[in-house]
Amino acid sequence: MSLIPTLVARSEGFTPPGPGDFNLPPVGPDRTFTFLGQQMYLGVTKPMLLLVLSAALIFLFFRAASAKRAMVPGKTQFIGEMGYTFVRNQLGRDIIGSKEFMRFVPFLFVLFFFVLVNNLFATIPLLQFPTFSRAGLVYGLVLISWLVYNIVGIKAQGGVLAYLKHQTVPPGVHGPMLALLIPLEFFSNILVRPLTLALRLFANMLAGHILLILFALGGEYLLVHGEGLVKPVGIVAWLMFIVIAFLEVLVQVLQAYVFTLLSALYISGAIAEEH
Repeated sequence: MSLIPTLVARSEGFTPPGPGDFNLPPVGPDRTFTFLGQQMYLGVTKPMLLLVLSAALIFLFFRAASAKRAMVPGKTQFIGEMGYTFVRNQLGRDIIGSKEFMRFVPFLFVLFFFVLVNNLFATIPLLQFPTFSRAGLVYGLVLISWLVYNIVGIKAQGGVLAYLKHQTVPPGVHGPMLALLIPLEFFSNILVRPLTLALRLFANMLAGHILLILFALGGEYLLVHGEGLVKPVGIVAWLMFIVIAFLEVLVQVLQAYVFTLLSALYISGAIAEEH
């Protein structure tokens, strides 16, 4: 009977991770202000620096991969060509179609590797922060994708009204059903797509990193402060941390693929001759 209160009392010293751990202060002078009861920061933050770092790493790697193009490629050239071929064939040609896909390959190529590198930052020592666990950064990326597929769709369909008809009027449907389907199609294809695209990436990066923090810090706390049978649970927590870390790498790669795949699907649907 007395064991439960004791464990509860001792657990008060452990602060579980939460979304607040991702609200990092700026690098440099600390300038803060309060907005709607929340503390906000002004200045350059770690996620901003990671965005710049990822762009630089991607540029430098593929610049090195294409600098000395040889018939028998070296390791760097081989990896670079393999990455480009994957995006061009699997995310470009197979989704958009062999007629139109090449003009979208540069966008899909940059999109895939930009999301991938920023996701992988979460498990790289010293960096250890998923850039897109910050919702504002994800919304900015999604806005670019949303503008791309809507603009190319408007051009392909011959105008805004023709594009809206293409996206909201299902073929073969006539009469009163259109009054129900047109608002639903508009809501789904124009408004909801960017929100679901953003939430999928943001939620996975946030939840995965919170789990890593929980098992790492929780295991340390149990090993240091636990007593009796509780202490070995800390070892189990650290083992779970290792397992989840490997699983999280898989999720990071998968989310980069899904984000680019859906963007390619939206482009394909926007430029298609039939809805």
